[in-house]
Amino acid sequence: MRAQLVLTLIGRDRPGLVEALAVTVARHGGNWEEGRMARLAGKFAGILRVTVPVDSASALTTALQALEREGLKLTVEGSEPTPAEPGGRRLRLELLGNDREGIVREISSTLAARKINVEELDTSCEEAPEGGGQLFRAEAVLYVPSAVAVDELRSTLESLADDLMVELSLVESL
Repeated sequence: MRAQLVLTLIGRDRPGLVEALAVTVARHGGNWEEGRMARLAGKFAGILRVTVPVDSASALTTALQALEREGLKLTVEGSEPTPAEPGGRRLRLELLGNDREGIVREISSTLAARKINVEELDTSCEEAPEGGGQLFRAEAVLYVPSAVAVDELRSTLESLADDLMVELSLVESL
């Protein structure tokens, strides 16, 4: 039997952080299942899911927390897979426009009001071509309950995109 652990981490970016995590997980018979990590403002931050034999979960947790001596703050949580609501669907939302405050707030409020879960969210700012300022880019995977009409959601989001002056697309996700 295997236990599932979800780790969140942050620390000053430096070579060897991923290796320190991977070695610690492997020493306890763990398997690195999935994760997302990035360098942000000089920090290295991430979230990671590992599985480990049940009788090694406590020792792995202790060993991971010992990495704090190397400047890596970690939170380790046990987790059980949760099945998705039957009949729902996944959609991919893509957004691009001039960066300004409130874009994420407005979109996320619209989604939360409809009980839509944001399963993944990647955002970035980048220089616009020809010195046109900063562009804000967002890509999200959404879990939309079966009670939400996709056409109504698309219409609402497109109207909001017009107000925010951004380009937005909403398509079926695999």
